[in-house]
Amino acid sequence: MGDKKPSRRHPHKALSDAEARAAKPSAAGKPRRLADGGGLYLVVSATGSKSWVLRTVVKGRRCDIGLGGLDTTSLKEARAEAYELRRVARKGGDPLDERRRSKRVVPTFAQAVAEVHQTHSASFSNDKHAKQWLSSLKPALAAFGGRSIDTVGSADVLAVLKPIWTAKPETARRVLQRLTTVFDWCKAQGFRASDNPASGIPDVLPKQRSSKTHHAALDYRKVGEFMEGLRELDASESVKLAFEFTVLCAARTSET
Repeated sequence: MGDKKPSRRHPHKALSDAEARAAKPSAAGKPRRLADGGGLYLVVSATGSKSWVLRTVVKGRRCDIGLGGLDTTSLKEARAEAYELRRVARKGGDPLDERRRSKRVVPTFAQAVAEVHQTHSASFSNDKHAKQWLSSLKPALAAFGGRSIDTVGSADVLAVLKPIWTAKPETARRVLQRLTTVFDWCKAQGFRASDNPASGIPDVLPKQRSSKTHHAALDYRKVGEFMEGLRELDASESVKLAFEFTVLCAARTSET
């Protein structure tokens, strides 16, 4: 392998592993490109470091795409990636975008929950609310927290919600709402397709009973007796006056 310019004939798998490892800068100490074929080059810098570069045409423009250093990417791996990127370019796609997406690591459900929790932290009213948001998802985290977010399906979500759907309706609705938020975030990030496994779950579960209950009412004819008893209670004057104000003005406790 001399420093002579390659002939016009395009090389095809011209390099070997041994040649790649033994390659050195030019005699003048300048960077050097060694062609392997198909636009794949081993670039040897003036300092002797070696890296793979694919030269190809993307949407009518020539560009160089780095494929990593020789110490981390073998000749075989560089050829395979160069072939895949050329294939994408020939079809009119953007190999750089394709490469970014192929190398993107899909998080686990637990990692997605942590990310969404952090993203929404500013909207939590207090620390207690923030902790409740996480603790409500413990059953889901126990069931599929370690799984990749794109492998969790509606059946998994259903298995988590079914035991509490009618027994703890308010809790179940909160869990469903938070699961929906997590999966919507994953869709927006491109970690899932267009589906949200939490949607449609209420349609296949029994109808929940209302969890709202009302306090018992006092017969209006007994209000006078009640007020007399209230004034005799062993409580602070401010508490008794507040209670009396609430009754006489039909005020809400929050208003009082």
